[in-house]
Amino acid sequence: MSETGAEPRPPSRALPDPATASNVRYDPSLEELRELAEHEETTTEFGSPSYVSDVRSRSSDRTKNAVDHGFGERDYEFVDTAIEAAGSDELLCVDRLMGRHPEATFCCRLYVPVEHARIALAWASLFEPSDGREPDLQTVQLPDHDETAIRILPEDGFTAVLGSDYTGEAKKSFLRLFMYRLKQQGGLGLHAGSKRVRVRDADGDLRDVGQLFMGLSATGKSTLTAHGCWLDGEEGATMLQDDVCGLLPDGTVPGSEGKGLFIKTIGLGEDEQPALYEAATDESAILENVAVDDDGTVDFDEARYTSNARAIVQRDELSSAADEIDLDRVDQVFFITRNPLMPPVSKLSTAQAAAAFMLGESIETSAGDPSRAGESIRVVGTNPFIVGPEGEEGNVFRDLIDELDVDCYLLNTGYLGDDAKDIGVTESVTILTETARGTVEWTDDDATGLTIPESVPGIDIEDYYVPDYVDDYETAIAELRRERRDYLAQFDELREEILEAVY
Repeated sequence: MSETGAEPRPPSRALPDPATASNVRYDPSLEELRELAEHEETTTEFGSPSYVSDVRSRSSDRTKNAVDHGFGERDYEFVDTAIEAAGSDELLCVDRLMGRHPEATFCCRLYVPVEHARIALAWASLFEPSDGREPDLQTVQLPDHDETAIRILPEDGFTAVLGSDYTGEAKKSFLRLFMYRLKQQGGLGLHAGSKRVRVRDADGDLRDVGQLFMGLSATGKSTLTAHGCWLDGEEGATMLQDDVCGLLPDGTVPGSEGKGLFIKTIGLGEDEQPALYEAATDESAILENVAVDDDGTVDFDEARYTSNARAIVQRDELSSAADEIDLDRVDQVFFITRNPLMPPVSKLSTAQAAAAFMLGESIETSAGDPSRAGESIRVVGTNPFIVGPEGEEGNVFRDLIDELDVDCYLLNTGYLGDDAKDIGVTESVTILTETARGTVEWTDDDATGLTIPESVPGIDIEDYYVPDYVDDYETAIAELRRERRDYLAQFDELREEILEAVY
C-alpha cells in the first residue's frame, strides 16, 4: 500500500495480451531483433554486432522495491507509466524461460520500444525460449523516459525500468526476483557462479566437487567459474552458471541463465581467460560499450566508453560450459574478496562463513557505481539485489550450509598488504583445484586468527603470508575487526553467534 493508502494497480491484470495487442510485436526471432537494431549496430571484425548505450551501468541509486522501501504516489506513478506504455506504445515483447530446475523455472516477459530492439536482442540471448506458459515475471523498460527510475513490485513480479537503456537493468530485473522467489521457498538466491570439478583426491579416487563463487562484478567470479583449471583426461572442470543461482534446502543449486553470459570485457585476454576470450570473439557474441573502430577492429583493453564494457556470449561457444545449468549438490563455497589484509585463502567455520556472507567485502566496480570504482565496500552476500531483510539472509545462509555440511572459504583475488604482492589467476586456480582434491594442509594461525594453508601443492604458500606485507599488521587487523563488528551490528535480525564470529 502506498503512503497515502492507495493500492497499486496489479500489473498481472493491467498488462495487455501481447499476442493480440495491436501495438505489440510479440516474440520476434533473434534475427528479426538484430535487423530492427541495425540502425545502432557496428559490425565487428568477427561478424558480431556491437552497440553503445547512453546509460552504461545500473542505476542503483534510482532503484526501489515495495518490500524494503516506502512506496509513495510518485513511485506508483512510475509503475503506472510503464503499464500504460505497454498498452499504447509501439513495443516489442519477448518471452524467455529463466532456469530449468523443477522448483525454480520462471517465464519472464520483457517489453521494450521497437527503436531499442538491441536491448531485447541482448536480453533474449541470455535465456532459453519460452514454452508458451503465462509469465511469472514481467518488466517494461522505457529508455526514453525523462526521469531515471527503477521500481519493483516483488509480490506482483513486476519491474518498471524508466530512463535507462542499459541491458543490465533488464537482466537484473528478472534475476532479482528469481532470487526473491527462491527465498520464499525456504532457500536462498545467490549472486554467485557455479561449477563442477572432477578430480582425483588425495587417495587417488575420482570424485565430483560442486563449487560456488560469491563475489561482486570484476572481482574474478566469471574468470574462476569459467576456468578449466588446466585439467584433462578423466579430470575436468565445467561451468554451470556465471552470475546468479540459488541454494535450495535439498542442497541442489538451480541455475538461471540457460543460453548466455553477460561478461565484463575490459582486460579480457586470450592468455589468462582463453575460454571467455574465445566466446567473446565469436560471431555469436553481442558487444555493449566495447571499443570498436569503424572498420570493426575490437580493443578489449580500451575503456573508450566505460570500464564496464560488456559482452553477451553464448554458452555453446564456451568450451568450459556444461550442458546443464543446475548443480546437484554444493560441496564448497568461496567468498571472493579483494581485502589486502586477507590471505590468499582461509577456511571458515560455519559461523565465520555466515559472517563472511554478511560482510560481503569487495571493491566497488563500474558495474555498480562508476564514481566509486576501486573503493573498498561491503555488500551483504556480495549481492546488491536482495529483496527483504538482509540480516535474515545471513541466518538462512548459516542454517543451509550447516544442514548441508558445506565447506566455506575466503579467497583473496587481489593483493597482499602495503607492498601489494599480487595473487594471480594461476595461484587462485591452483588453490581451487587442490582444495577440491583435498590436498591442502591447513593450520590455525595465531597472528591472523584464521585457518590458513600450511601447504598447497604447486604454490610456495609461505611466500603469501599476509603479515609479512603489512606494516604493524596487529594494529591493522584489530581495526578491521572493529569495523566489521560495527558493520554487522546494524542488522537487527542477525544472530549473535554470527556477529561474534567476526574474524
